[in-house]
Amino acid sequence: MAAAPGQQVDLATLSVQQLSSVKKQLDDELEHLTTSFSKLRAAQTKFRECVKSIKEGISSYVPDRPVLVPLTTSLYVPGKLADSGKVIVDVGTGFYVEKSTADAVTFYDEKVEELGGNLKNLEGILQGKSNNLRVVEDVLRQKVISSSSGSSGNNDASASNT
Repeated sequence: MAAAPGQQVDLATLSVQQLSSVKKQLDDELEHLTTSFSKLRAAQTKFRECVKSIKEGISSYVPDRPVLVPLTTSLYVPGKLADSGKVIVDVGTGFYVEKSTADAVTFYDEKVEELGGNLKNLEGILQGKSNNLRVVEDVLRQKVISSSSGSSGNNDASASNT
């Protein structure tokens, strides 16, 4: 019988098996959230690098100087910058838009800020889940200790009676 999401459960009333199940579920959730956190942080870094590339690459533009144009993450082709005032921006899901360099920097800065907020929220959720996991582990440890000391106490009592 599972509790509805957001409903509180008295951990002391759960069996060792149920506590182990809750612990495994929290472990899985933490692993998933940690992976998501890492991916968001990587995306934020990528957007920061885009801002840096626009600011440094375009400002140091020299006419007729060859540049490398990325086709994929590992494939670049030589090219020449036709207009140093405009860039092509990847706005997501394979769509590209031509923007002025100022608009492109603003776009990427907003993305960095948005991801920063998401990361902060996710960090709070991660801390909450970590605290929940610690509490479950403590209760589970206490139950295991009390059940093992209770069963070894019974064995000692029966051994002394014979």
